[in-house]
Amino acid sequence: MSMEYTGFQNEMEPALRLVAMPADTNPAGDVFGGWIMAQVDLAGAVIASQRAQSRIVTIKVTDFVFKEPVYVGDLVTCYGKIEKIGNTSITVKVVVCAQRNRYEKTCIKVTEATVVYVAIDEDGNPKEISK
Repeated sequence: MSMEYTGFQNEMEPALRLVAMPADTNPAGDVFGGWIMAQVDLAGAVIASQRAQSRIVTIKVTDFVFKEPVYVGDLVTCYGKIEKIGNTSITVKVVVCAQRNRYEKTCIKVTEATVVYVAIDEDGNPKEISK
């Protein structure tokens, strides 16, 4: 059973918004989990790179939970917030919700993940993040 989830929108910033399309599905018509994972990585990277003010690379996914499916036509929004800043790394929590009817505001939490990024310099070496 799908549950409406709206608590995170006040705590997190929207980082990415898109519509799931037929090309994002497997032969059975289900949206690939890998497609959702890619969107989570992009959304987290937007937040991490803005904070680091440099290039970043994904180094680890510490948690990834699929709670509900995503269907073709769903309006998918990825929200994120920084959970931790280290010397060179940034940990970002990303929550994904889907609007089954794009014309209403009901948002169903479909996925959440925690992703760690490292800031890098022009040569690809870890770079310190200013506090």
